[in-house]
Amino acid sequence: MPITKSAKKALRQNKRRRLQNLKTTKKFKKAIHQYKKAVEAKKLEEAKRLLCLVYKNLDKATKTNIIKRNKASRLKSKLAKKLKVKS
Repeated sequence: MPITKSAKKALRQNKRRRLQNLKTTKKFKKAIHQYKKAVEAKKLEEAKRLLCLVYKNLDKATKTNIIKRNKASRLKSKLAKKLKVKS
């Protein structure tokens, strides 16, 4: 357990940030999962709508340094390719 006042504050901040990071991570992973299910079910209109949502969530995660920029780009490219192959 932290002893000094500043260490206690750092712990509080760390807990708060961790929860926020987990929330953002779950959000984009859930969006990706929904998108993949839509593509597999060949619901292309829904998949296009969900792809925009995935992009938005990945960009937000990148902006707050939850994932790196190149990983976000790689995921976007991979997911867009799936839609192109199915259509």
